Amino acid sequence: MTARKSLVISLYFAIAFTISPMFSFAQAHEQEEKSLQEAEEEFNATDMIMHHIGDAHGWHFFGEGDSSVTLPLPVILYTDGELVTFMSSEFHHDTEGQHIVEKDGMRFVNLHEDIYKLDAGAETIEFDEEHHPLNASKPWDLSITKNVAAMFLTVILMILFFSVGLARHHKKNEHAPRGFNNVLETLVLFVRDEIALPQIGEKKYMKFMPFLLTVFFFIWITNLMGLLPGAANVTGNIAVTVSLGLFTMLIMIFNGNKDFYKHTFWMPGIPTWVKPILAIVEGLGLLIKPAALMIRLFANITAGHIIILSLIGLIFILENAGIAGVSVPFALFITVLELLVAFLQAFIFTILSALFIGMAVEEHEHH
Repeated sequence: MTARKSLVISLYFAIAFTISPMFSFAQAHEQEEKSLQEAEEEFNATDMIMHHIGDAHGWHFFGEGDSSVTLPLPVILYTDGELVTFMSSEFHHDTEGQHIVEKDGMRFVNLHEDIYKLDAGAETIEFDEEHHPLNASKPWDLSITKNVAAMFLTVILMILFFSVGLARHHKKNEHAPRGFNNVLETLVLFVRDEIALPQIGEKKYMKFMPFLLTVFFFIWITNLMGLLPGAANVTGNIAVTVSLGLFTMLIMIFNGNKDFYKHTFWMPGIPTWVKPILAIVEGLGLLIKPAALMIRLFANITAGHIIILSLIGLIFILENAGIAGVSVPFALFITVLELLVAFLQAFIFTILSALFIGMAVEEHEHH
């Protein structure tokens, strides 16, 4: 793919992501006015931004209400020893707890993408002064939400790219791949030569290559998909980044050798009375390192989306279409920058994971 084609594709995605929220914001504002019986209300930028970067039980693309285009997803709930399943479309796009879904003698409502089960005999959900439900409780929610569906899609793409595409080519051909497979192979070699080998070492790097490749491409692909209009903000979900950080921590802990734990909990060459203090500090470091990984990824991806949505939201906050002449170009610039950030965050997470693993498996010279 030439540099010109890459630039054109990048600009297309950037423009599409920047302009599409303008229509959904206007439609969301109109729907909000209808739901409040045509009462005048100021545009709430916080609610709008949190709605667009948050998870949901249906995959909404554009439009509002009955005219919206939404992919329904399975709602899977465990309550009172029973598993209750139905499609999110049965809520009829309601997230205010107004529409009740009856299943197996139980009633459920969707309140801001949290599913509640109404108490026996309750006809509608009731709230206290702080808008907390009084007559409903949360069941165990095992639903396939938008973020989960996006992760499944990412996994399917990775299987197609590598197992069906690149691996099949090398199985049938001895010559170097061309086109997209060549790009994939270049990236695989990049992870091996620039990340795994320098950080882990030539003797042990191959053992951790599957993990490093999976993490790198999973983060990169989900980040790129998150820039598409209506896409899921997967790595902007703290639960996802926590899981990725935990994988790195567990691999580091279970593969750490004797020297690693000796230098962590009973560092040689220092006064004995200092060793317990350093053992506490270094022990906390085993948790702080993966925590830094997850927070960095979550914060950078979420911040990028918030900045773009905030710039577009200025048009509605100030109620002046002329602001679009400034906010839209700035949002377009940030979106193009996010294409770089998508790769950069995948690279940083992978190289730091490799560094932490390399520290755990490193063999120290004994004198």
